[in-house]
Amino acid sequence: MSFPNVNGSPVLDTDFGLRCEKAITFAGGTTDAWGDHDGALDGGAVFTVTGTVLLRVIGVVETDLVGAATIELGVAGQTASILPQVADASGMDAGEIWHDATVDSKVELSSVMAENIVANGADIILTVGSANVTAGKIRFLAMWYPLSEGAKVVPSTN
Repeated sequence: MSFPNVNGSPVLDTDFGLRCEKAITFAGGTTDAWGDHDGALDGGAVFTVTGTVLLRVIGVVETDLVGAATIELGVAGQTASILPQVADASGMDAGEIWHDATVDSKVELSSVMAENIVANGADIILTVGSANVTAGKIRFLAMWYPLSEGAKVVPSTN
C-alpha cells in the first residue's frame, strides 16, 4: 500500500526519500530566542508532524555552540527521544554530527541514524536545560516516510 506525499505523488517504499531541514541559530542571551533556557522557544517545535511517520533526524553543527547547557531533541514528555541529551552544548563544534550523546565526529556511518515512529502528530521539539546556549548554529535534517494517510513532516515556523 502507498500513501501520497505532500505533493500528491505516491510514495512506494521506505527509503526515506522525503526530507526537510531546519537551521536553528542560538541566541540564548536574548529573551525568548532559541537557546534561552526557560524562554518561549525552550521546548519549541523544530519540525511539525501531521499524522504518523517513520522518521530519522540528525543535527549538523554549522557554528560552534557556546553555553554549558544540556540540549536534546524529542517530543513532549520524551524530550530526548529523537536525539539523545548532550550534557554540555559547548562541546558541539562546527562540522560535527549530532546523532548520539557524544557529538565528536565529522564523518559517521548512516547506520547511526535512529529510526523512530512518531505517532499522532507529535511535533519534534528542541529542549535546552540548565543554562543558555548563547551562540552557535545547528542544521537539523529530517528524513521521513508517511505511515498514515496524509502524514507529513515540515519545518516549524519558529
